Amino acid sequence: MSRKLLRRLQIATHVGALTPLAALTWLFWQDRLGPVPVVAVTRLLGRYALALLLLSLVPTVVRTVTGVSKVARLRRPLGLYAFLYATLHVLAFAGLDYGFDLGLIVTTIRESRREIVGLGALLILGLLALTSIPALMRALGKTWRPLHRLVYVAAGLVVLHYLWNYKELRRWPVLAGVALALLLAARLPPVARILGQRRR
Repeated sequence: MSRKLLRRLQIATHVGALTPLAALTWLFWQDRLGPVPVVAVTRLLGRYALALLLLSLVPTVVRTVTGVSKVARLRRPLGLYAFLYATLHVLAFAGLDYGFDLGLIVTTIRESRREIVGLGALLILGLLALTSIPALMRALGKTWRPLHRLVYVAAGLVVLHYLWNYKELRRWPVLAGVALALLLAARLPPVARILGQRRR
């Protein structure tokens, strides 16, 4: 992959990741998010976070299939944007829904398995975002890579959080779960070996 193409992909990543936030901000400002805009904002931010989190796992599979290692440089910005949207999702939940009433928020989290797994995912993503700082990456050394495999745990928790958001199975949470399962399967050594052999 040429440096020019990589640069274009990086720019497309930033533009693509920020466009939903800009559009959502505009729709909220124009009061065009339906009868309950607070719910729409919270859910859309959560969906964008999950989509970006799943996309952050794709470059590794692309590298395995194509042998192009530079594409892996897209993982970091995609992961950081996923954390940004997840943080905004939680802030919308805490601020727009509960007015930052800490007691009420804590009670809601303690009584809801959905919120517990969501909070767990956010904490993991926060840890991964923090340890993406170059200085901390160097300090962690060889432990950095196994630590960042926790992204798959975070993704699983987010999918579970998404599924538990509804009383019945919905198409998008199920599709997200299938996508995560396929991305996980591609990381299994036998599958990765087959994909690498097909490339050669």
